Amino acid sequence: MALPPAFAASALYDSLLQSALQRFLARATLEVEASLADSAVDTLSIEPTDDPCELVLRWFGTRHILHVPRPQPFTAHELRVARAIGEVLSARYQALFDPAVLAGRADLFQGLIEDRYVAAFLDRRPYSAGVERNRADRLASCIEVLRVAALSSYESRAISSGVLALGTDVPHLRHQAARLYGQPLTAVKSFYRLCDGLNTVFLIGEDGLLLDIIDISHRARENHPMMAVTSPCASAYRQHAAATLGTRDSCIVLSPSHEIKVFAEGAHVFTFRNAEWHLLDTEAKYVHWLQAVGSRPIAEKLFQCALDMADARQGALLVVLRDAASAGELVAPVDRLDDTARVRGDSDTTRRPLHYLLRGRTLDDVDDSVLRALASLDGATVVDTQGRLIAAGAILMHPHGDSGDAWVSEGARTTAAQAAGRFGAVLKVSTDGMITCYDGRRLWEI
Repeated sequence: MALPPAFAASALYDSLLQSALQRFLARATLEVEASLADSAVDTLSIEPTDDPCELVLRWFGTRHILHVPRPQPFTAHELRVARAIGEVLSARYQALFDPAVLAGRADLFQGLIEDRYVAAFLDRRPYSAGVERNRADRLASCIEVLRVAALSSYESRAISSGVLALGTDVPHLRHQAARLYGQPLTAVKSFYRLCDGLNTVFLIGEDGLLLDIIDISHRARENHPMMAVTSPCASAYRQHAAATLGTRDSCIVLSPSHEIKVFAEGAHVFTFRNAEWHLLDTEAKYVHWLQAVGSRPIAEKLFQCALDMADARQGALLVVLRDAASAGELVAPVDRLDDTARVRGDSDTTRRPLHYLLRGRTLDDVDDSVLRALASLDGATVVDTQGRLIAAGAILMHPHGDSGDAWVSEGARTTAAQAAGRFGAVLKVSTDGMITCYDGRRLWEI
């Protein structure tokens, strides 16, 4: 006997929900609990709970229970993305059985559904109950245009582009000949040459119309002359974050490295790389890093360095030792910069001829660009909790073998980061743009 359509659809959408939760909230463990009492309810809801480490979603008589470790409760952004996932899936499911909604919102089933989760996080109106649900999701359409651009090139060069999508209506910017920002515009030969995403972006109206081409730095300074964004962000995109601070606007950029970056409310909130979306939650993760380091100036400078290195697709390993006396267990004497760690019989001119440039230096008197140059060296950049440079370009030592007494030098970043995590807080930057934090154990990944 064939399954009733509603039953088959509910099973499909339940699996979509589980898949989305596991992808966007990967650090959480998911439990599924059946509850036949409300099996006919087709509206997804989030149950209230007093436990900040538990999130419960109920749909079709099933409770989806997510748990995270006690030291790191769910963040506001994680709760918000869970709600966005639920609203998108609910809207699509209900459209299947409502011909009027289906006729008016065919866009609900276009493009990748993950793009709609991101778009609903930024602007829930196209998916929330009420008359505004009838509006098309222009943010998902913008993402789709940039996704196609990432697979294309212009005159044998990779394409970069971007949009600033307004969150409020501005009638005075409308032009009689304005076109929708969508796939048809990509057929215009010069379309991708008009803005590069880094300096210039397309201005998109609330109705999805292409209104203008703007300088993103100028727009940011109009909103915030000092561009004082509070959420950590790669230096090259600080103006993109600032342009959205204090507004309902969203900025979506395709970077030269073919990464789609999403900015809202003064922060870099999502990135699409390695074929999947990542919820960054950068501000919450910076707080954990700050707690591990214990010094705001040191934590801020190294975190900014890691963000800029990741954006440039350069690998790095940044270590803050809890106890400077433990340096000898992690850094070979020949690699250390402090004057008390000279190797007997080893002259500066034969082993480390440039060490004299860095001896006695602290992070305070090292410019950001110089710090990035040091971090780009093969090996680790090591400082203590006072910001003193212990090593740069050092190959870290770690125990090898079951006894843990034999020591070897190891160049693999992950292994070195795990070893260094026993001595202090560590940021590992991979060449694919990922940043991982260790402090005794792996704390998080951006």
